[in-house]
Amino acid sequence: MLTLAAAVMAVPVDAKQRPRLSSEQRIATCIREAAGGRQWLEQTLWGFRDQEGGWIGAEILNRDGSHDLGPLQVNSWWVSKLAMLVERPQASVRWWLTHDPCFNVQAARWIFLSRLRVARDYWTAVGAYHSPTGWRQRRYAIATAAKIKRRFGASAFSQTLHGHPIRSR
Repeated sequence: MLTLAAAVMAVPVDAKQRPRLSSEQRIATCIREAAGGRQWLEQTLWGFRDQEGGWIGAEILNRDGSHDLGPLQVNSWWVSKLAMLVERPQASVRWWLTHDPCFNVQAARWIFLSRLRVARDYWTAVGAYHSPTGWRQRRYAIATAAKIKRRFGASAFSQTLHGHPIRSR
């Protein structure tokens, strides 16, 4: 499995190096690249994107004082952990999460897949992307499932992950 550090190091962090695309086109390209051809992962990342509704440059203050950053609204709680993983300063990581859509999507991918490795259950991992609290996880998973269904149709849940069907909640 590709580590976050390896994935992120391959991504140029200078947005000026990228072709001129709209913000949504840039985010879509980042999601496609982060999914690496795995349809279930691409649909999951789109589910996060649609549920979170962030944008390039977003820094949304939460009630607990943390911020949700960038298109997939990666919580600033993750900045120190991500900084250690990529061996870069926290200030750089926070800036990249906020302003570099591919870094943001790769970080979201890493968070989700790390939760999936621990939970060993797709929908629990979807919910854990949002919160460590069980009832918040369930509410988020249901809302994200609705976003995935809206974008991809009910057939999105006919896929399998490690031989187990991904069923809508």
